[in-house]
Amino acid sequence: MLWLTVCLSERDQDAAMERLSGRAVYPPSPPGPIAFNGTKLVNDEDHPWKPLRKGDIRGPCPGLNTLASHGYLPRNGVATPAQIITAAQEGFNMAHGAAVTATYAALLVDGNLLTNLLSIGGKTKRTGPDPPPPAIVGGLNTHDVFEGDASMTRADAFFGDIPSFNQTLFDQLVDFSNRYGDGYYNLTVAAEYRYHLIQQAIATNPNFTFVSPRYFTAYGESAFTLNLFVDGRDNTTALGGRRLDMDTALSFFRDSRFPPDFHRASRPTGTDGVREIMAAYPFKPGRNVDGKINNFVEDPTSPSDFGGCGLYEDFVEKVFALYPNPKGVLRRNLIINLHFFYGVFASRCEEALPYGTL
Repeated sequence: MLWLTVCLSERDQDAAMERLSGRAVYPPSPPGPIAFNGTKLVNDEDHPWKPLRKGDIRGPCPGLNTLASHGYLPRNGVATPAQIITAAQEGFNMAHGAAVTATYAALLVDGNLLTNLLSIGGKTKRTGPDPPPPAIVGGLNTHDVFEGDASMTRADAFFGDIPSFNQTLFDQLVDFSNRYGDGYYNLTVAAEYRYHLIQQAIATNPNFTFVSPRYFTAYGESAFTLNLFVDGRDNTTALGGRRLDMDTALSFFRDSRFPPDFHRASRPTGTDGVREIMAAYPFKPGRNVDGKINNFVEDPTSPSDFGGCGLYEDFVEKVFALYPNPKGVLRRNLIINLHFFYGVFASRCEEALPYGTL
């Protein structure tokens, strides 16, 4: 196992943790499901959209950007896991399990495990002093750990400017919605556009990488767009019947803004449709190799079963690569947060304990 490898010396770890332990936070348990989980107005008087202030952070996730711009999250773009889980449920009616899993996945690879803070965009001092390397603590802008290539409206890292809205990609989304959805983004468009984005990246990005966890979050964003950005009053609970108009899509993707009078989903939802999108064009994880376009090679070591134990185990390995030899409160916080992440997998997977137990 990877966690048997130790990269930092004992003295390096001890010195770093002595400096940082005073800022450490004991991770609280994630909040539970919200009390009322039906549709309701979310673009309301208590949550007005406000333009960015100097220093406010936004990133590659339009949903989180929107929640911050409406005050469901701190408007500066730095939040705790509890704030993100609650905001995702309150603002979008995101299913509790999906919100918990996505939040702790992001925190474990992109956040500060000492201070319990995550930037929804780039690296910032507002998350506090960093744990020792090779930890990144780079926020969601960090490439190829949670976010990555083949995004719906953000450019691949190879082309630069990952977090910014890309009009060219959005124009492609509009074109696919016109061709396959009569002007709307629906489940059919989601599958067609996702496969197009993968093939386009293979043909244009010599560094294209499409392995876990990005392999799964890419399909996830295709489904989240349909599940969370459609007004909850459309009375369409059937997955195949949901559709997103392009004006609403633009409001989320470009402006980080709920449309006027927007109501959240009519029931808790999250990864509905991911399997259908994946099944439309079965595609294995892999990458372009040798720095060449159109040179995609499958990676048999990357899991491809959505929701399977391989996904969980592979993610734990990636966390361990960032924290190979944690000490003191950092080890404690890793154990606790990995256990929170494990929750949705507990019914079918054995818990991985690379750092032991408390």
